[in-house]
Amino acid sequence: MKKKIVIAITGASGAIYAKLLLEKLKQLNSQVAEVGIVMSDNAKQVWQVELDNDDYKNYPYTFYEKSDFMAPFASGSAKFDTMVIVPCSMGTLGRIASGISDDLVTRAADVILKERRKLILVARDTPFNLIHIRNMQTVTEAGGIICPAIPSFYSKPQTIEELALTVVNRVIDLIGLENESYRWGN
Repeated sequence: MKKKIVIAITGASGAIYAKLLLEKLKQLNSQVAEVGIVMSDNAKQVWQVELDNDDYKNYPYTFYEKSDFMAPFASGSAKFDTMVIVPCSMGTLGRIASGISDDLVTRAADVILKERRKLILVARDTPFNLIHIRNMQTVTEAGGIICPAIPSFYSKPQTIEELALTVVNRVIDLIGLENESYRWGN
């Protein structure tokens, strides 16, 4: 069954993770029914600063404004399977943990949790303070998955993109898509 996926891109550092995830989803499009994207203004600025482009405009997906509560995934009836927030700022994480649905990102996350669907937060901050950790605990207890943007090294990545892909490939696995990537023991 093809997946319906919401991608939210917040203003945390780590635009490369969002970029590589969008590229992977394009490659795996036979497994994807629909992708809706919400991108904050801060995320657009961070993308520009970190990646020196505005290529996010070139992906073949529907973009929604953070204030667009008419977006399909603002309601459980649209039956989106998964939401990935990549990178996920600690402010966004805190609002989700507190149940504050003040924009489309937090409303969609609330919908995904209440419908018992898959919410994946690619947390991008370091170090974590106790508030961050407690918010991660709250989201985890509510059914969300915290997937910190912490790359792995056993595949011996040679470039920044290969290193970031170690996180993105984990996200792809968590979404439930078939993906060829490095597997431990192979």
